[in-house]
Amino acid sequence: MHEEKTVSYTSQNTYYTLNKLTEKTTKIWLVCHGIGYLSPYFLEHFKKLDPERNYIIAPQAPSKYYQDKRYKYIGASWFTRLNTEMETHNVLRYLDEVYNDEIKERINKIEFIAMGYSQGVSAITRWLANSKISCDHLILHSGSVPEEFNESSFAKMDSTKITLLYGIDDPYISEKKIENQLSYLHSVFKKEINLIPFNGVHVVHEESLIALSE
Repeated sequence: MHEEKTVSYTSQNTYYTLNKLTEKTTKIWLVCHGIGYLSPYFLEHFKKLDPERNYIIAPQAPSKYYQDKRYKYIGASWFTRLNTEMETHNVLRYLDEVYNDEIKERINKIEFIAMGYSQGVSAITRWLANSKISCDHLILHSGSVPEEFNESSFAKMDSTKITLLYGIDDPYISEKKIENQLSYLHSVFKKEINLIPFNGVHVVHEESLIALSE
């Protein structure tokens, strides 16, 4: 009979940024991509935002894999249902370090926007709940917040604006799912949710991101 064991070790991971952080920067974004993305390609969706005012940080999900049998296209995911607790712990520690390097010293001087797209919603909300860090605006784009939180999970985010952004033709999202998600979000955040549906499917909606950045 086999036996599962664990070992701790030091690991490294990359992350990518878009634009320059200067005195003209008014917003810092921390954006977590969905399954199948690599950070530099995810950043392509943010290139239409004003580069002088928006500085975007895209962490890289650690679990990479080949997406095709030709071993050409590489994707990544934040975690799976296998060893989820351990994978989540590793992801949260990684996001802590990205935050410490890029955002921590500037948190009181500049607007901080946290965004998750698809599976990235799980990553960013688990990180915010675990780290007890607040942001000025949380954007939940085409993904579901894990049903593991309660009203104390985001206690430090009482002044945070919450936006739920989704495509009305997204095959992964139904009207009933939106209703359930809104009810859950109200229960954990205790505030109104800014709802932005758009005409489209399960894609990053660049027009909405531009509007939210202004």
